[in-house]
Amino acid sequence: MLRIHVTGEDLGRIRLARQPDALWETVLSLHQLIRPDPFFAPWYRRTRTALAAAGVGHEVRMLAALAPRTSYFPDFLTPAGGAGAEPDFSAGLDLVLSTGKDRLRTDISRLAAGRPRPSGWFDDIAAGRLPALRRLGTMLRRYHDIAVTPHAAASAASVQSDVGQRVREVLEHGSESVLSGLGPTTRWNPPVLEIDYPVERHVHLDGRGLTIIPSFFCHDHPITLALPELPPVLVYPVARKPLWIPEPEAGSRHGAALDEVLGATRAAVLRCLDIGHSTTALAARLHISPTAASRHATALRAAGLVTTERRGASVRHSRTSLGTDLVHGRGHRRVP
Repeated sequence: MLRIHVTGEDLGRIRLARQPDALWETVLSLHQLIRPDPFFAPWYRRTRTALAAAGVGHEVRMLAALAPRTSYFPDFLTPAGGAGAEPDFSAGLDLVLSTGKDRLRTDISRLAAGRPRPSGWFDDIAAGRLPALRRLGTMLRRYHDIAVTPHAAASAASVQSDVGQRVREVLEHGSESVLSGLGPTTRWNPPVLEIDYPVERHVHLDGRGLTIIPSFFCHDHPITLALPELPPVLVYPVARKPLWIPEPEAGSRHGAALDEVLGATRAAVLRCLDIGHSTTALAARLHISPTAASRHATALRAAGLVTTERRGASVRHSRTSLGTDLVHGRGHRRVP
Protein backbone atom coordinates (compact mmCIF):
# COMPACT_ATOMS: atom_id res chain seq x y z
CA MET A 1 0.00 0.00 0.00
CA LEU A 2 1.20 3.51 -0.86
CA ARG A 3 -0.08 6.17 1.50
CA ILE A 4 0.38 9.82 0.55
CA HIS A 5 -0.21 12.13 3.51
CA VAL A 6 -1.76 15.42 2.37
CA THR A 7 -1.95 18.58 4.48
CA GLY A 8 -4.35 21.47 3.96
CA GLU A 9 -1.47 23.44 2.48
CA ASP A 10 -0.82 20.60 0.01
CA LEU A 11 -4.42 20.67 -1.20
CA GLY A 12 -3.80 24.21 -2.43
CA ARG A 13 -0.65 23.06 -4.24
CA ILE A 14 -2.01 20.14 -6.24
CA ARG A 15 -1.08 20.54 -9.88
CA LEU A 16 -2.58 18.51 -12.72
CA ALA A 17 -0.21 18.38 -15.69
CA ARG A 18 -1.83 18.77 -19.09
CA GLN A 19 0.52 16.42 -20.92
CA PRO A 20 2.35 13.17 -20.15
CA ASP A 21 6.02 13.27 -19.23
CA ALA A 22 8.09 11.91 -22.12
CA LEU A 23 10.54 9.91 -19.99
CA TRP A 24 7.81 8.38 -17.85
CA GLU A 25 6.02 7.34 -21.07
CA THR A 26 9.21 5.77 -22.39
CA VAL A 27 9.82 3.70 -19.26
CA LEU A 28 6.17 2.74 -18.76
CA SER A 29 5.80 1.70 -22.40
CA LEU A 30 8.83 -0.54 -21.87
CA HIS A 31 6.92 -2.15 -19.01
CA GLN A 32 4.04 -2.83 -21.40
CA LEU A 33 6.52 -4.45 -23.76
CA ILE A 34 7.70 -6.75 -20.94
CA ARG A 35 4.17 -7.84 -19.96
CA PRO A 36 1.35 -6.04 -21.79
CA ASP A 37 -2.09 -5.26 -20.43
CA PRO A 38 -4.82 -6.53 -22.80
CA PHE A 39 -5.43 -2.94 -23.95
CA PHE A 40 -1.91 -2.82 -25.41
CA ALA A 41 -1.85 -6.27 -27.05
CA PRO A 42 -2.01 -5.00 -30.68
CA TRP A 43 0.58 -2.32 -29.91
CA TYR A 44 2.76 -4.95 -28.28
CA ARG A 45 2.74 -7.19 -31.36
CA ARG A 46 3.45 -4.36 -33.79
CA THR A 47 6.12 -2.78 -31.63
CA ARG A 48 7.92 -6.09 -31.09
CA THR A 49 7.98 -6.56 -34.86
CA ALA A 50 9.27 -3.03 -35.46
CA LEU A 51 11.99 -3.38 -32.81
CA ALA A 52 13.09 -6.71 -34.26
CA ALA A 53 13.20 -5.21 -37.76
CA ALA A 54 15.40 -2.40 -36.43
CA GLY A 55 17.77 -4.92 -34.85
CA VAL A 56 17.57 -3.42 -31.36
CA GLY A 57 16.40 -6.47 -29.43
CA HIS A 58 19.56 -6.62 -27.32
CA GLU A 59 19.24 -2.92 -26.47
CA VAL A 60 15.63 -3.41 -25.36
CA ARG A 61 16.68 -6.28 -23.08
CA MET A 62 19.33 -4.04 -21.51
CA LEU A 63 16.77 -1.28 -20.95
CA ALA A 64 14.37 -3.82 -19.44
CA ALA A 65 17.08 -4.89 -17.00
CA LEU A 66 17.63 -1.26 -16.03
CA ALA A 67 13.89 -0.52 -15.69
CA PRO A 68 12.16 -3.75 -14.58
CA ARG A 69 8.38 -3.75 -14.35
CA THR A 70 8.05 -5.88 -11.23
CA SER A 71 10.44 -4.03 -8.92
CA TYR A 72 12.18 -0.72 -8.31
CA PHE A 73 13.67 1.10 -11.28
CA PRO A 74 16.07 4.07 -10.93
CA ASP A 75 14.43 7.42 -10.30
CA PHE A 76 17.01 9.17 -12.47
CA LEU A 77 15.35 7.62 -15.55
CA THR A 78 12.29 9.80 -14.89
CA PRO A 79 13.86 13.06 -13.70
CA ALA A 80 11.72 15.02 -11.29
CA GLY A 81 13.06 18.28 -12.75
CA GLY A 82 11.08 17.67 -15.92
CA ALA A 83 7.93 16.24 -14.37
CA GLY A 84 4.85 18.00 -15.60
CA ALA A 85 6.83 20.36 -17.81
CA GLU A 86 6.64 20.48 -21.60
CA PRO A 87 6.61 16.85 -22.81
CA ASP A 88 9.95 17.16 -24.60
CA PHE A 89 11.85 13.88 -24.87
CA SER A 90 15.16 15.53 -25.78
CA ALA A 91 15.06 17.86 -22.78
CA GLY A 92 14.14 14.99 -20.48
CA LEU A 93 16.93 12.84 -21.88
CA ASP A 94 19.41 15.67 -21.24
CA LEU A 95 18.33 15.64 -17.59
CA VAL A 96 18.82 11.86 -17.40
CA LEU A 97 22.31 12.02 -18.87
CA SER A 98 23.36 14.93 -16.64
CA THR A 99 22.51 13.06 -13.42
CA GLY A 100 25.23 13.49 -10.80
CA LYS A 101 27.51 10.58 -9.94
CA ASP A 102 26.30 10.34 -6.32
CA ARG A 103 22.71 9.95 -7.49
CA LEU A 104 23.67 7.42 -10.18
CA ARG A 105 25.56 5.37 -7.63
CA THR A 106 22.67 5.46 -5.15
CA ASP A 107 20.01 4.50 -7.70
CA ILE A 108 22.01 1.70 -9.33
CA SER A 109 23.03 0.26 -5.96
CA ARG A 110 19.40 0.10 -4.93
CA LEU A 111 18.42 -1.53 -8.23
CA ALA A 112 21.25 -4.07 -8.18
CA ALA A 113 20.83 -5.17 -4.57
CA GLY A 114 20.50 -8.95 -4.54
CA ARG A 115 20.58 -9.38 -8.32
CA PRO A 116 23.33 -9.83 -10.94
CA ARG A 117 24.60 -6.79 -12.80
CA PRO A 118 24.45 -7.37 -16.58
CA SER A 119 27.93 -7.36 -18.15
CA GLY A 120 29.26 -4.59 -15.93
CA TRP A 121 26.99 -2.05 -17.62
CA PHE A 122 25.33 -1.17 -14.32
CA ASP A 123 28.75 -0.50 -12.80
CA ASP A 124 29.70 1.82 -15.67
CA ILE A 125 26.47 3.80 -15.29
CA ALA A 126 26.83 3.94 -11.52
CA ALA A 127 30.32 5.40 -12.00
CA GLY A 128 29.00 8.00 -14.46
CA ARG A 129 31.29 6.84 -17.25
CA LEU A 130 30.53 8.84 -20.38
CA PRO A 131 30.58 5.93 -22.89
CA ALA A 132 27.98 4.06 -20.82
CA LEU A 133 25.78 7.15 -20.45
CA ARG A 134 26.03 7.94 -24.16
CA ARG A 135 25.04 4.37 -24.94
CA LEU A 136 22.08 4.67 -22.57
CA GLY A 137 21.01 7.89 -24.31
CA THR A 138 21.24 6.27 -27.74
CA MET A 139 19.23 3.24 -26.65
CA LEU A 140 16.50 5.33 -25.00
CA ARG A 141 16.17 7.54 -28.07
CA ARG A 142 16.01 4.59 -30.50
CA TYR A 143 13.44 2.83 -28.37
CA HIS A 144 11.33 5.99 -27.96
CA ASP A 145 11.39 6.67 -31.71
CA ILE A 146 10.17 3.16 -32.53
CA ALA A 147 7.79 2.37 -29.65
CA VAL A 148 6.34 5.71 -28.53
CA THR A 149 6.61 8.43 -31.18
CA PRO A 150 4.57 6.70 -33.92
CA HIS A 151 1.61 6.48 -31.53
CA ALA A 152 1.71 10.02 -30.20
CA ALA A 153 -1.63 10.94 -31.79
CA ALA A 154 -3.53 8.16 -30.01
CA SER A 155 -1.79 9.00 -26.75
CA ALA A 156 -2.61 12.70 -27.06
CA ALA A 157 -6.28 12.04 -27.79
CA SER A 158 -6.73 9.84 -24.70
CA VAL A 159 -4.80 12.20 -22.45
CA GLN A 160 -6.61 15.34 -23.62
CA SER A 161 -9.99 13.74 -23.08
CA ASP A 162 -9.07 12.51 -19.61
CA VAL A 163 -7.43 15.74 -18.43
CA GLY A 164 -10.28 17.85 -19.82
CA GLN A 165 -12.79 15.88 -17.77
CA ARG A 166 -10.70 16.21 -14.61
CA VAL A 167 -10.30 19.96 -15.09
CA ARG A 168 -14.08 20.31 -15.32
CA GLU A 169 -14.47 18.30 -12.12
CA VAL A 170 -11.97 20.52 -10.30
CA LEU A 171 -13.87 23.64 -11.40
CA GLU A 172 -17.15 22.16 -10.12
CA HIS A 173 -16.02 20.27 -7.02
CA GLY A 174 -12.56 21.54 -6.01
CA SER A 175 -9.05 20.06 -5.97
CA GLU A 176 -9.99 17.05 -3.83
CA SER A 177 -11.97 15.67 -6.77
CA VAL A 178 -8.64 14.90 -8.48
CA LEU A 179 -7.52 12.79 -5.54
CA SER A 180 -10.82 10.92 -5.32
CA GLY A 181 -10.97 10.05 -9.02
CA LEU A 182 -7.65 8.40 -9.86
CA GLY A 183 -9.11 4.96 -10.53
CA PRO A 184 -10.28 1.84 -8.69
CA THR A 185 -6.90 1.20 -7.05
CA THR A 186 -6.94 4.54 -5.19
CA ARG A 187 -9.00 5.81 -2.25
CA TRP A 188 -9.08 9.32 -0.87
CA ASN A 189 -9.56 9.05 2.89
CA PRO A 190 -8.71 12.60 4.04
CA PRO A 191 -5.99 13.42 4.79
CA VAL A 192 -4.45 10.28 3.20
CA LEU A 193 -4.49 9.13 -0.43
CA GLU A 194 -4.27 5.32 -0.41
CA ILE A 195 -3.08 3.42 -3.48
CA ASP A 196 -2.82 -0.34 -3.96
CA TYR A 197 0.92 -0.78 -4.38
CA PRO A 198 3.39 -3.69 -4.51
CA VAL A 199 5.34 -2.35 -1.51
CA GLU A 200 4.44 -0.61 1.74
CA ARG A 201 5.32 3.09 1.56
CA HIS A 202 4.41 6.38 3.23
CA VAL A 203 4.97 9.70 1.47
CA HIS A 204 4.57 12.87 3.53
CA LEU A 205 4.06 15.91 1.32
CA ASP A 206 4.70 18.36 4.19
CA GLY A 207 3.46 21.38 2.23
CA ARG A 208 5.42 20.61 -0.93
CA GLY A 209 2.26 19.95 -2.95
CA LEU A 210 1.83 17.20 -5.53
CA THR A 211 2.17 17.16 -9.32
CA ILE A 212 -0.25 14.66 -10.85
CA ILE A 213 0.83 13.54 -14.33
CA PRO A 214 -1.41 11.72 -16.84
CA SER A 215 0.03 8.71 -18.61
CA PHE A 216 -1.13 6.71 -21.60
CA PHE A 217 1.19 3.76 -20.90
CA CYS A 218 0.84 3.58 -17.11
CA HIS A 219 -0.58 0.24 -15.95
CA ASP A 220 -2.65 -1.05 -13.04
CA HIS A 221 -2.19 1.80 -10.56
CA PRO A 222 -0.62 5.24 -10.13
CA ILE A 223 3.13 5.27 -9.51
CA THR A 224 5.51 7.67 -7.79
CA LEU A 225 9.23 8.23 -7.37
CA ALA A 226 11.03 6.10 -4.81
CA LEU A 227 13.25 8.68 -3.09
CA PRO A 228 11.16 10.69 -0.59
CA GLU A 229 13.32 13.80 -0.89
CA LEU A 230 12.51 14.27 -4.59
CA PRO A 231 9.70 16.64 -5.65
CA PRO A 232 6.43 14.70 -5.13
CA VAL A 233 4.84 13.41 -8.32
CA LEU A 234 2.12 10.87 -8.99
CA VAL A 235 1.77 9.37 -12.48
CA TYR A 236 -1.68 7.89 -13.12
CA PRO A 237 -3.22 5.86 -16.00
CA VAL A 238 -5.71 7.88 -18.03
CA ALA A 239 -9.16 6.46 -18.74
CA ARG A 240 -9.05 4.24 -21.83
CA LYS A 241 -11.36 2.17 -24.00
CA PRO A 242 -11.29 -1.64 -23.58
CA LEU A 243 -8.91 -2.16 -26.52
CA TRP A 244 -6.64 0.02 -28.62
CA ILE A 245 -5.98 -0.77 -32.27
CA PRO A 246 -3.06 1.42 -33.46
CA GLU A 247 -3.36 3.21 -36.80
CA PRO A 248 -2.71 0.74 -39.62
CA GLU A 249 0.27 2.60 -41.03
CA ALA A 250 2.11 2.43 -37.70
CA GLY A 251 2.53 -1.32 -38.06
CA SER A 252 2.14 -1.89 -41.78
CA ARG A 253 4.94 -2.71 -44.21
CA HIS A 254 4.43 0.67 -45.89
CA GLY A 255 4.52 2.45 -42.51
CA ALA A 256 7.78 0.71 -41.62
CA ALA A 257 9.24 1.69 -44.99
CA LEU A 258 8.18 5.30 -44.46
CA ASP A 259 9.90 5.31 -41.07
CA GLU A 260 13.01 3.86 -42.67
CA VAL A 261 13.15 6.52 -45.40
CA LEU A 262 12.20 9.60 -43.37
CA GLY A 263 13.20 8.52 -39.88
CA ALA A 264 10.61 7.57 -37.24
CA THR A 265 10.15 11.07 -35.83
CA ARG A 266 9.94 12.84 -39.19
CA ALA A 267 7.48 10.22 -40.44
CA ALA A 268 5.40 10.77 -37.28
CA VAL A 269 5.40 14.52 -37.99
CA LEU A 270 4.05 13.86 -41.47
CA ARG A 271 1.37 11.51 -40.15
CA CYS A 272 0.25 14.04 -37.53
CA LEU A 273 -0.31 16.75 -40.12
CA ASP A 274 -3.58 15.26 -41.36
CA ILE A 275 -4.89 18.49 -39.83
CA GLY A 276 -3.00 21.75 -39.47
CA HIS A 277 -0.81 22.25 -36.41
CA SER A 278 1.23 25.13 -35.10
CA THR A 279 4.84 24.33 -34.30
CA THR A 280 4.08 24.34 -30.58
CA ALA A 281 1.06 22.05 -30.96
CA LEU A 282 3.02 19.68 -33.18
CA ALA A 283 5.82 19.53 -30.62
CA ALA A 284 3.40 18.78 -27.78
CA ARG A 285 1.61 16.07 -29.75
CA LEU A 286 4.86 14.27 -30.55
CA HIS A 287 6.67 14.92 -27.24
CA ILE A 288 9.54 16.72 -28.98
CA SER A 289 10.92 20.25 -28.62
CA PRO A 290 9.49 23.13 -30.71
CA THR A 291 12.93 23.51 -32.28
CA ALA A 292 12.90 19.88 -33.41
CA ALA A 293 9.32 20.17 -34.68
CA SER A 294 10.25 23.25 -36.71
CA ARG A 295 13.33 21.53 -38.13
CA HIS A 296 11.34 18.47 -39.25
CA ALA A 297 8.56 20.60 -40.74
CA THR A 298 11.13 22.65 -42.67
CA ALA A 299 12.70 19.51 -44.15
CA LEU A 300 9.30 18.12 -45.14
CA ARG A 301 8.33 21.46 -46.68
CA ALA A 302 11.51 21.45 -48.77
CA ALA A 303 10.50 18.03 -50.08
CA GLY A 304 7.05 19.28 -51.07
CA LEU A 305 5.27 17.19 -48.42
CA VAL A 306 4.20 20.03 -46.13
CA THR A 307 3.04 23.63 -46.53
CA THR A 308 3.47 26.34 -43.92
CA GLU A 309 1.19 29.34 -43.54
CA ARG A 310 2.05 32.25 -41.29
CA ARG A 311 -0.76 33.50 -39.04
CA GLY A 312 0.34 36.53 -37.09
CA ALA A 313 3.17 35.58 -34.77
CA SER A 314 2.72 31.85 -35.32
CA VAL A 315 2.79 29.44 -38.25
CA ARG A 316 0.53 26.57 -39.22
CA HIS A 317 1.85 23.44 -40.91
CA SER A 318 -0.34 21.24 -43.11
CA ARG A 319 0.24 18.19 -45.24
CA THR A 320 0.18 18.54 -49.03
CA SER A 321 -1.65 16.07 -51.28
CA LEU A 322 1.72 14.54 -52.12
CA GLY A 323 2.44 14.12 -48.41
CA THR A 324 -0.95 12.49 -47.85
CA ASP A 325 -0.38 10.09 -50.74
CA LEU A 326 2.99 9.19 -49.26
CA VAL A 327 1.51 8.50 -45.81
CA HIS A 328 -1.19 6.23 -47.21
CA GLY A 329 0.92 4.59 -49.90
CA ARG A 330 -1.11 5.95 -52.78
CA GLY A 331 -0.25 7.45 -56.14
CA HIS A 332 3.23 5.99 -56.61
CA ARG A 333 4.62 7.30 -59.88
CA ARG A 334 7.84 6.50 -61.65
CA VAL A 335 10.07 9.57 -61.95
CA PRO A 336 11.21 10.01 -65.57
